[in-house]
Amino acid sequence: MSYTNLLYHIVFATKDRAPLIPPEFGPRLYEYLAGTVRGLGGSALEINGVSDHVHLLVQLKPVMSLSDFMRDLKANSSAWARQQLDGKFGWQARYGAFTVSQSQTDRVRQYISGQEKHHRKKSFEEEFRSLLKAHGIAFDEDHPWG
Repeated sequence: MSYTNLLYHIVFATKDRAPLIPPEFGPRLYEYLAGTVRGLGGSALEINGVSDHVHLLVQLKPVMSLSDFMRDLKANSSAWARQQLDGKFGWQARYGAFTVSQSQTDRVRQYISGQEKHHRKKSFEEEFRSLLKAHGIAFDEDHPWG
């Protein structure tokens, strides 16, 4: 038997980072994302976001690659959201995924749950650059989303 605890902090944005997630729709979207994570064999520990992006803390099983998981999560949720929002929805192709140690789980959960407050002070671009730097990921400073 193998023992794993694969925790990821995942961040992805709406297409062109447009404000496509109205405040009243966010909770329904997060619920749908959580159900999709479960359907893909994972556990959603925390999900939250703002109008142009979402953050997830998920625990995944080692039987699915992260890229396959993200492909399925984004495809399923964008199709559902388009139905709910009269076709006006899409996710950006890229995403950020960062491993999380068990000892940092509560800290990451708090960070994700505080997104609205957090973004009163910091833009998504600033936040994403900070995450990339904190995790030692090289990126183009002018175009972190490529």
